[in-house]
Amino acid sequence: MGGPVILRARAQKPRHEAQRETRREAQREARHEGARETSYVLEGQVGHLLRRAHQRHAALFQAMFADALGAEAALTPMQWALLVKLDTLGEATQNALGRLTAMDPATTQGVVRRLIARGLVTRAADPADKRTLKLTVTPAGRAAVAGALPVAAAISEATLSPLSADERTLFLDLLQRMAFA
Repeated sequence: MGGPVILRARAQKPRHEAQRETRREAQREARHEGARETSYVLEGQVGHLLRRAHQRHAALFQAMFADALGAEAALTPMQWALLVKLDTLGEATQNALGRLTAMDPATTQGVVRRLIARGLVTRAADPADKRTLKLTVTPAGRAAVAGALPVAAAISEATLSPLSADERTLFLDLLQRMAFA
């Protein structure tokens, strides 16, 4: 009984080879439909692949947050990033929080406004400098973070599920190198 399982496992192609074959099939199909020959293949370009991976992650994020928390309580990826980072920091200015989460000021302002409207974040003058406004997470925001952390971990797991443990480590290391270059 153990032998056939081993034989079947050996007969399966590694995932990257199957993906390469799928890409080749798409290229053959495009050529068959009258596309011109070129050395530039969109499906192999870093920007295209990053966008497709991001789309997959965003779809998983939205579906899993909505399933776990309910559609009305679900957060967007940007809202989650600001809320969890602010929860970790305790308090921060909007400007600092935007920089730490890689958001431009206009986007940060909109996301903060929505988190305040939902009662997850408050904005108040800094007692040490009344000209500075500090953001803090409300008790409802802390509860939302605590409830959503397992979901966030499951989303990361689902996003990386096509990769082996070693591939995940390598992928995340390389992605961090690119993100912070």
